[in-house]
Order: sequence, then C-alpha cells, then structure tokens
Amino acid sequence: MFKDLVTSWFSYSYYFKNRIFLVRVKYTGSTTEAVLAKQAAIIKGDGTGPELVNAMLHVLRSCNTQTELILCEAGSEQWEKYGGATYIPDSTMKLLEESNACFKGPTTTIPLPNAPRSVAVTIRQKLELYSNIRPIKTYDRLSPNKKLDFVCFREATEGLYSGIEFKISEEAAIAIRKITLKGCQRIVRSAFLWAKQHNLKKIFAITKRNILKETDGIFWNEVERAIKDNPGIGVEEYYIDNMTQQLVKNPERFNNSVLLSTNLFMDIISECASGNIGSIGNVYSANIGDSYAMFEPAHGSAPKYKGMDKVNPTAAILSGAWMVEYLGEPEIKDAIFKASEQVINEGKYVTYDLGGSASTSKMASAIAEIAMKNLKK
Repeated sequence: MFKDLVTSWFSYSYYFKNRIFLVRVKYTGSTTEAVLAKQAAIIKGDGTGPELVNAMLHVLRSCNTQTELILCEAGSEQWEKYGGATYIPDSTMKLLEESNACFKGPTTTIPLPNAPRSVAVTIRQKLELYSNIRPIKTYDRLSPNKKLDFVCFREATEGLYSGIEFKISEEAAIAIRKITLKGCQRIVRSAFLWAKQHNLKKIFAITKRNILKETDGIFWNEVERAIKDNPGIGVEEYYIDNMTQQLVKNPERFNNSVLLSTNLFMDIISECASGNIGSIGNVYSANIGDSYAMFEPAHGSAPKYKGMDKVNPTAAILSGAWMVEYLGEPEIKDAIFKASEQVINEGKYVTYDLGGSASTSKMASAIAEIAMKNLKK
C-alpha cells in the first residue's frame, strides 16, 4: 500500500479472475471511503501517437488522476509486425470491452483495399459509439480577430463509413451510404440533449437533401421530430456545399450552436471548422455511446515527425482531460483546460504550429505545471 503525494488517497491492488484491480481509499481525516478505480484503456497508436500519449499521461498523472490508465497496442505498425484480421489485437479488444472508457492515440490507416478498417471506425462500430463530438473554440493569441465557439456532432457508426463497397467491373466500383432510422434517432437525440445541457438555442442540420433524397430524408425526418419535442431550440438546414463556404466566409454565425450531420458530411465540416482555430493539433474529440466512450485527438499520426518530440500535444491532452471528466474527475478536466488555454495564449512554451519552438514534452510539462497549481487553489 502506498500514499499518493498530492492528495489523501491510499491505493492497493488485488487479483481476481486473472485480472488485477486497483482500489482507491480516500482519507478525509475522520473517515475513509473505498472506491473501485475506473479503468481506461490507452492505445498508444502509430507515428507520433506514442509520444503524444506520453504527453497526455504526464499531464494526467501530474494532476493525480485516480483513473487506472492501462497501455495497449493497436494500429498499422503492430499489424505490419504481427498481422491479423484487424488493426486491433484480441488482447486490446478484450481490454476495451472490460474498461470504463478508452483513449486512442493517433493511428495510421493504410489506404489499400486489402488493409483492415481503421482503428477508430472499428471501435465506434463495435462498441456503438454513435456520437462523435468535436468542440470548436478559438484562442485569443491565435485568432485575435475571430472568436468561435460551437460544437460539431457527427453520426459515427454508419453512412459511407459502413465499409460496404465492391467492384462491379474492372473500371467501376460502388460504395453504399447506409443510413438507418436507429442511427439517425441516436445522433439527433444526443445533439438536442447537448444543446439543452449547455443552454444552446440553435442547431444547424447539414444535408444534401435535394440530391440524396432517401438517405438524407431519413435523417431530416428525425430532425423534424426532434424539433417538435424541443420547442426552445431553433433548427436551420444547410446544404453541405453552402456550409463549407459559410465556414470560410462567416464562421462566427455558428457560435453558441450545435452543427449536426451524418458521418462523412460532418467529418468534412468539422475538419473545415478546425482550420479556423489555429491548428488541427488543437482539436480534441469524444466518441460517446450509451455506456462507453472513446477519446482521441482529431488529427492523424503524422509519421514523418515520429520520434522528433515536435508535434502539438494540445488535442491529445484535452481529449485525455475530457476522458477523466467522463470517468468522474471534472476538477482535473477544468484545471487542464484552463492551463492549456493559458499556455497557448502566453505563447512561451508552444510548438512550431502555434508560432513557438517548444517540444511536445516541454509544452506538456508547462501545461502540467499550471494545471497542478490550478488544482491547489
């Protein structure tokens, strides 16, 4: 048994049915409270993934998280070494199914027909994590003349990402855009719930209903049903081509709102929106279902920078902070978010894409130091 250095927590482990469980005991001076620690599977990923995961773990551990963080493998690098039907080893999938949530470091998806489906898509579909959520928020130093604050809701289990495609000849292939009533009901419901919880009065539903009349028709019908059940929330429909133009021309019009769409459309829209906040390295995300969630930076694995300690850790750190909030530690999330904003706005210890020269680890350490101070206030 050992005593944590920062707070009055004691920890011990026990072995049961081939697994080690961590128990946290909180001492308040007069009483003790034993709590089975929440477990999070941490996928290290490919390319720059492991160093970004290390940065994220450094910040969480500096803040004395009580979540048990269990490292595991998934991605193309381990697949190229060991093979398999998917990028996710059986041992990792078992851990995902037994944990309370997971964090996915950036992974690489090989763009060849015989390569497995991406790690993110596989986990979203396997564990039914239907709501992919990306908050879009600017920082004062990076965007002094533009203030953005809205959130993107993307259906994450179907659409063109269903993976149903086949060749009909040597010169032609077909991909199926699968849209279901169940899928639309879940994402629409979660978007309206988020709007209610965060006191947002507007939802922008993005379609191409004039062309995709059947598939986007199912989606829009669910939006219309939700409008009737939520009279305090206004809804405006945008076609995706016009939406991309508006995000370039006048993105402020979407402040304090939810952007909502199907899988591929919102993947494109959220990436376009990300371009307004200084760096894709700042964009964090969550994939949330009814009883499980996966958290991940929104960017790729940037393999050309592997091992260089150079890339922006912000998205990884904020995604990790959001994960521990999901697992019951909101004070840590708040401390890390405030610290990250302070470090970025000060500009002293930031990476090259944010106008500085700090390394990944140096920026993470700066965030960790301020976050620890925030927790002591």
